[in-house]
Amino acid sequence: MSGMRDDAVLIDSSILIYALGDPDPRREPCRRYLQAVTAGKGRAYASVEMLQETLHHRIRRTGDPRVAAAEVRDVLSTLIVLDFDREVLDRAIDLIEHTPVRGRDAVHAATAIAYGIGAIASTDAAFDRIPGLTRIDPIARPAA
Repeated sequence: MSGMRDDAVLIDSSILIYALGDPDPRREPCRRYLQAVTAGKGRAYASVEMLQETLHHRIRRTGDPRVAAAEVRDVLSTLIVLDFDREVLDRAIDLIEHTPVRGRDAVHAATAIAYGIGAIASTDAAFDRIPGLTRIDPIARPAA
């Protein structure tokens, strides 16, 4: 896969779920972070699996698949979507074998690694244990 810019960041589903969600102390920091990174202070990427996970969560929360689909489509206009292919799957399996990360988190981390992205924006501390990834937590460190 191709190398990425130093300012590239993969957005985890936790960021979108809080940003799109009901009033919560985590919502505004996540919204501000997304606005900053998509306004030119970085390049925001998303895994296909992250978007599917967000869509699934938003359907459950809103109860309306059309509303959830519109929310995810709106987000698509601000993120660069990366494929979930065989290389990502192989890397996810390796991460599951050799690190404590599991499930979708392994896919998100593997996507970042496969595409040469060294940062993941997430509220999930599980990403702290992935070699080669730096986690950015908008709640702990709000965007400037």
